[in-house]
Amino acid sequence: MFSPFERMMAWRYLRARKAEGFVSVIAGFSFAGIMLGVATLIIVMSVMNGFRAELVSRILGLNGHLNVYSQSGLIENFMGLVDRLEKVEGVQSVRPLVEGQVLISVNGAANGAMVRAMTREDFATKPILSDSIVNGQLTNFIDQQVAIGVNLAERLNLKIGDEITLLAPKGRASPFGTIPRSRKYSIGVIFDVGMFEYNSGFIFMDLKSAQQFFKLGNSVNSIEVMATSTDKADQIKDQITNVIDEDSRIYDWRQANSSFLTALAVERNVMFLILTLIILVAAFNIISSMIMLVKDKGKDIAILRTMGATQSNMLSIFTLTGASIGLGGTVFGAILGIAFAANIEIIRQFLEGLTGTELFADEIYFLSQLPAVIDWSDILFVVLMAFGLSVLATIYPAWRASKLDPVEALRYE
Repeated sequence: MFSPFERMMAWRYLRARKAEGFVSVIAGFSFAGIMLGVATLIIVMSVMNGFRAELVSRILGLNGHLNVYSQSGLIENFMGLVDRLEKVEGVQSVRPLVEGQVLISVNGAANGAMVRAMTREDFATKPILSDSIVNGQLTNFIDQQVAIGVNLAERLNLKIGDEITLLAPKGRASPFGTIPRSRKYSIGVIFDVGMFEYNSGFIFMDLKSAQQFFKLGNSVNSIEVMATSTDKADQIKDQITNVIDEDSRIYDWRQANSSFLTALAVERNVMFLILTLIILVAAFNIISSMIMLVKDKGKDIAILRTMGATQSNMLSIFTLTGASIGLGGTVFGAILGIAFAANIEIIRQFLEGLTGTELFADEIYFLSQLPAVIDWSDILFVVLMAFGLSVLATIYPAWRASKLDPVEALRYE
């Protein structure tokens, strides 16, 4: 594509002499700008991908793909509906649930929480819960014993075996007004699912205990359906509609978290556009450095033209010179970005230890660790975009070099 003569001249112009030091400095800043722009874009895109993947995996691990609920509020004789749902093709598991808000009272301290109740077998088959137990044993998940998150345990200074009092919002009427319904439970399990919202605000309880506490009899208020894959969830939704009762409805996980997923997508796109401007600014630096180089090498260009070099040769030489700056910055930026993204959590811990500050608070970002997922298609797109902008930035200066008139350039020499 480029002749040995063109490659030699391009390499010569990349190594400026002392008299051409200013041009070399601008080219260096262009190289550094593209490198940092590409690296930053890859790091941010990887972190955003990691955020979405981690949050979606935890949301699906704790909530399921679909939820069946009744418009009347309660699903009676739910086992028959569970059997019908389990027979639907593509359904992996079905879990009856009881959910309700409670107030926790411990030694005068109070804290609101959400109770989610299921059978011990269902609790054990949820890997995100059963594999996240930090204190206690799965066998403790029985009547009168509950599972709480590690952040809630720290806030209320609770440990295994301690007792808590749960108060339900609906109580029983008395001559003195409504008396809140309350019951004491002991801590049997402390878990850490890596998501602050669940670690600090959820209590998991045995299904029968929750039915007694909320006075539901043999009813539940929702049924969780897990599909064999996320893609299958959309396919089985119509089939599930045919087997549920008339007053039952289906709630998709995307509907339940639509605002959250939309916010993630918008933030990802905005960050991509903002950080692309760094690469664009670096590309403008290439234009300025190449124009100055052409201006400085006007006499050399005229001499080369009189010795037989064609306009095409000049165009190729300066295009290769500018593209080399862009290619080098893009390659080194990609390597730096991939290395940084692959070790993002180690780097975060190092910076926190060095500065003595908390850079990634789990109560703000929902996750206890900084995630990063390297998407090679994103990296390829960033690399091609950066290199394409670099090549486009060289076209005008190279065109000016090819159109330089040797007679005009040498007239006053």
